[in-house]
Order: sequence, then structure tokens, then C-alpha cells
Amino acid sequence: MDITNRTKVREFVFSGLTDDENLKMFLFTLLLHVYIVTIVANLGLVVIVSNTSNLQSPMYYFLSYLSLVDVFYSSTVTPKMLVDLKFLKKNISYEGCALQFFFYAALAATESFLLSTMSYDRYVAICHPLHYMSIMTKKKCLRLVLLCFSVGFLQSSVQTSCAFSLQYCGPNLIDHFYCDAPLVLRLSCSNPSTCDMVTVYTVGSLALGSLMTILVSYALIVISITNMRSTEGRRKAFSTCSSHLLCVSIFYGTVLFTYMRPPSSIFTIRDKVASVFYTAVTPMLNPLIYSLRNQNVRRVIIQSVHWS
Repeated sequence: MDITNRTKVREFVFSGLTDDENLKMFLFTLLLHVYIVTIVANLGLVVIVSNTSNLQSPMYYFLSYLSLVDVFYSSTVTPKMLVDLKFLKKNISYEGCALQFFFYAALAATESFLLSTMSYDRYVAICHPLHYMSIMTKKKCLRLVLLCFSVGFLQSSVQTSCAFSLQYCGPNLIDHFYCDAPLVLRLSCSNPSTCDMVTVYTVGSLALGSLMTILVSYALIVISITNMRSTEGRRKAFSTCSSHLLCVSIFYGTVLFTYMRPPSSIFTIRDKVASVFYTAVTPMLNPLIYSLRNQNVRRVIIQSVHWS
């Protein structure tokens, strides 16, 4: 079915981040540096993990995939946002909007699944240390990563197919800086109620399922740590989880703030700030948090700087 033949709208126009020319220049410079740091930090972490023998454990295996997802996740939104800050017309083609939303939704979901997988990995490492390597085998790690990507892209296909199979024949102004399903659906001249339900159910069930995995894993981890007799053992166990917990808190905090609200809520500047945070800032923070708070990664970086 050719969905483009069912619509009169050939392109969408973004409202953008701001109309203030002075603020535009500041935001462009700031977000350009954020994007550069995101790409360099995440790709650098992937290179460090792949080329360091003592970073070949499952935890770093998942971390390298998280970094790759962050590179592409940020790249689906930030480059277009930077271009729109420099030009007056902030338009995107109908097909471009569909593609942007597809990859944004797929990679955001994949990131949440990877974060929950990493929490399961920490649970096995702390609660079943003697059987860790026999449980978290290379084959199982690969299967978990493939499952994260498969479910992420599958749910995105469902959302995108539903949203962009509707008719769009009226206004084409999206009050945002990227294509997001709830705001696109508001512009449809068809009845979007079914797609609204699909979006809410899909995002809600997958986000809550992923978050519950994290909460249950860490509940069991806390119970296991409190039963440890050694103070040093408890400290070491907490330190291995702190980076992951910080990344989870930042990611889910901003996502839940934006999406877990009634659909009738007015989209405000605070929503745009939150969106900037989890589309541009969070992908930059993840590798920095793991690099600065993880002794093994920090040690490799210091050694690399000294050798250079």
C-alpha cells in the first residue's frame, strides 16, 4: 500500500526550539558541541572496549552496544535540529518524517531494553558470582542483544505503520523539533484514536516492562548486598551498579516526564527542554558516566593518554 497517495500533505514544518535569533546561535553552538562529544565519546568507548583484553566481560559487551545505539539515536534528531536552528524554514518531507520517527522510536526502545538487560547482567554478577560466566555466555549475550534490537524495531514498525497510514490533509505544523507520534497524530484528518491507543499501549507496556526488569533486578541486588558480611564487598558491589543506575535514572526520568501524561496536555517549552535532554544530552552523558565512574575504563583512558 502506497501511503503517500492517501495524503495531501507532502511535508511537515517544525515550530523548532525557539524563534529568538540570539538564543538560536547559543543553542546551535551548545548542541553542536554536545553532538560532537556524543559521537567521539561513544565511538571511543566502543574502540576501547573492543581493543582492551580486560574489558571483554558481558557488562562491557552490552555497554559497547549501548554506545552504538546512542550514536545512531542522537543522529536521528540532532543533525536536523542543528540545521533548523540555522535556517528560517524548518521543513521535513512526509517520507523523511516517517523515517525519522521510525528510527527514533526503534532506537529509543532498543536503548531501554539494553539498559534492562544490563541490570539483569548486574543481578547475575552480584547475586550469582560463581556461576556468572556460565550463565552469561557469549551466545546468551548475543541473543539478548538481538532480542533488544528485534523488539525495538518491531514495535517501531507497528507505531510508524499506524501513524503514517492515516490521512493528512490539513495543517502540517508540528509543534516540536522532530517527528513524534503524538504530535503528528494531532494533525491527521482521519480518526487517530486507534493509533493513539496503539502508541500508548506499545510505549507504556514496553517502558513499564523494561523498567520493572530493572527495579526487580536491583531489588534482588540490594537484598544480596545487605546480606554481605564484608564492608569492602558491599562497597565494590554498589560501585559496579552506580554508573548503570545513574544512566537509567536520567533516561527514564526524562522519558516518563514527557510521555506518561494525559494526551490532552499542552506541549510546552518544558517538554521541549526534556526532549532535548533525552535525544541529545543523555546519549552524551552515558559514555562519560561510565568512563568517569568505572575504574577499568578510566584506567585504560589514562594509559592511552600517557602512551600518546
